[in-house]
Amino acid sequence: MNLPNKLTMFRVILIPFFVVFMLVDITLYDKWIALGIFIIASLTDLLDGKIARKYNLVTNFGKFMDPLADKLLVCSALICLVALSKIPAWMVIVIIAREFIISGFRLIASDNGVVIAASYWGKFKTTFQMVMICLMIADITAISVITAVVMWVAVVLTVVSLIDYLVKNKDVMKDTK
Repeated sequence: MNLPNKLTMFRVILIPFFVVFMLVDITLYDKWIALGIFIIASLTDLLDGKIARKYNLVTNFGKFMDPLADKLLVCSALICLVALSKIPAWMVIVIIAREFIISGFRLIASDNGVVIAASYWGKFKTTFQMVMICLMIADITAISVITAVVMWVAVVLTVVSLIDYLVKNKDVMKDTK
């Protein structure tokens, strides 16, 4: 297993630890530990892709596992934030529904021998979602307006990236068999 794939698996392994520190009172610093774990996991997402492309270490395992690890991390965080009443459930449903739709689309495309790369809208969406999650975990009253703005931008980018994805790849849904 190459380094990018190890980083992806490390991200997956961090998720249960993140969830425990988000939802269980263990220490006075639970939210800060959870935030640290989330930031480390998010940085592995950045690193694994850069390393894989730079050193030509792109694998089928990585193509499959990297987006799945991202979805698991973000969805776990969002579900924890709903449980802690930090974000409205409807926003999380919109975000998770987009992920299911895109995953389904990618499966259909893959079945037809088509690989669909992530778009810039998708990358912006992911960045804003991760920043939003960090701000919500930190829960700093002095920047609550900024947190709210980032939350709304993340939701809007989620919808925009979905529409962009569907429009650009509408031919994938055509029956080719």
